[in-house]
Amino acid sequence: MDISESISDVAVAKTNTIDVDPVTLEIVRNALVAIAQRITRRMIRSAISFIVKEMEDCSASILDAKGQLLAEEAGPPIQLNTVGICLQTILKHTMPPETWKPGDVVIVNDPYIADESLAATHTNDYLAYCPLFFEGQLIGFSGLMVHHLDIGGMNMATRGWGTEIYQEGLRLPAVKVVCAGVVQKQVLEIVLNNTRTPGTLENDLLSQIASVGIAQSDIHSLFQKYGKEQMLKCFNALLDFSERRTRDEISAIIDGEYEHEEPVLDDGAEGGPHYLRLKIIKQGSEMTFDFSGTDPQIAGPINSPLATTLSAIYYVMRCITGSDIPSNEGCKRPLRIIAEPGTLVNARKPAAVYQRMVVCHSIVDLVMGALAKAAPERVMADSCGCLYNFTYVTNPATRNRVLFGEVVPGGLGATALSDGINVMACHVTNCHIPPMEALEIETPVLYRRREFQIDTGGAGRYRGGVGQVLEYQILGQQPMLAHTSQKSVSLPQGIEGGLPGDGGRWIINRGSNEERVLPYAIGDVEPLQTGDTVTHHTPGGGGYGDPRQRPIESVVEDVRAGLVSFFMAEAQYGVTVDPQTYAAQRLPT
Repeated sequence: MDISESISDVAVAKTNTIDVDPVTLEIVRNALVAIAQRITRRMIRSAISFIVKEMEDCSASILDAKGQLLAEEAGPPIQLNTVGICLQTILKHTMPPETWKPGDVVIVNDPYIADESLAATHTNDYLAYCPLFFEGQLIGFSGLMVHHLDIGGMNMATRGWGTEIYQEGLRLPAVKVVCAGVVQKQVLEIVLNNTRTPGTLENDLLSQIASVGIAQSDIHSLFQKYGKEQMLKCFNALLDFSERRTRDEISAIIDGEYEHEEPVLDDGAEGGPHYLRLKIIKQGSEMTFDFSGTDPQIAGPINSPLATTLSAIYYVMRCITGSDIPSNEGCKRPLRIIAEPGTLVNARKPAAVYQRMVVCHSIVDLVMGALAKAAPERVMADSCGCLYNFTYVTNPATRNRVLFGEVVPGGLGATALSDGINVMACHVTNCHIPPMEALEIETPVLYRRREFQIDTGGAGRYRGGVGQVLEYQILGQQPMLAHTSQKSVSLPQGIEGGLPGDGGRWIINRGSNEERVLPYAIGDVEPLQTGDTVTHHTPGGGGYGDPRQRPIESVVEDVRAGLVSFFMAEAQYGVTVDPQTYAAQRLPT
């Protein structure tokens, strides 16, 4: 569908005195996206933390004066959808619009504001907001969320099995770090006094403050070019258009009630498994997501703030309604969420939330699993889930504590149209894989392997993405491993007859007399020794459809690529492949 024609219909219907020209509207939409992209690119280029400059764990958004999302840069989805949620909470409870002045920058990292969890995602994610003015009127905000490496807490980088929010580092309520263009040094000093990496945090926080402020000149230029009244009408028309298109897509799904459940801590770690339960009620052009029956929050860091629960739902809905719909607040209007306070999906203080992504990734599979009963052609099979692999050590050259690792990629679930993606930080994470060479230059580590793991993608008409094997040797002193995986017992499920993907596991000192397998996929920090090796096998994605319907040539291609073994080609796909000539034939059923 041509977006300009559809926007034109909405614009004429919604404006009162000035029609919104569809061409102008499309230019404005892309300009807003470009402004968000510029904010993020500037942040990445000026950062010195590997988690920002290499993994790009940051996201920018442009919002209207009410805190409604207008445009965003394509960063980690869990961040994008929460920038506006947090700002709306601040405007409602702590800093009403009239208290913001030109040149201000507000920062916040507290997940809890006004006894709710509709604020920051976790303490390492600092949000910075800059008010945008034109002719003295507040017309919007720019927002930038950045994952900072260390902000205090009982373990470096807030890793480990914390049981309450007070163990997760310095928590800042919404506070002006810049007032009318003047940096508040005392606020900076408080932040830098609560980190193990003051040099890195100072650089990256100042970069965040500078980056979020550049939107003011860009927005001012747009308003000068098109006029204030026209621009504000463009804002409203964009939201109305996205709402209309989202409702159209929801209306195409069969009305009904669809239920699903997903376990977390499925291998029994820390008292698990615990369960997320969901009923989706689809009626007309609206959907209700009812989490009644979900287990209570636990004394551990996997609890999800309501903000990130909403973000995970919004992400799935953007996946199933189509990428041609502009991503903004209008996409959320047809959705209603019911989540009881004090549960795994709506944490209440003092619940720890640092590893809330364990629940958030499960929410993605939970929603997909429920919708598979209504619209299997729109969803995907289960993916690898939340995977973290971080080690902090003492650098013998500097005597400083340093951190290396990554948000680990695995296999994504297959869809009705294609195989799952191999080795990617999936869904609401979506971070880049950091180059091993960069980590070896900056930290005492030697990487030994990063390779596709054969036979981990679930078999199907479309195969699930394969996971990886990651192995490294620790060269630093006093190492502590912070490990997180999912899908080690309850494997990534396939749909429509597709088979599950393989699960994950952790091995210390593989192949030596001291080899041991970690008993749980997630837990507290694991003390290691200098010279130890860590091997992480990550899960693959679930398959889609009957494996016996996969074309023979696709099976042969997978075997040649080392994604599927000769044995599994025959056992799961019913295809024999000659190991010399790669000639293939299908076995009779």
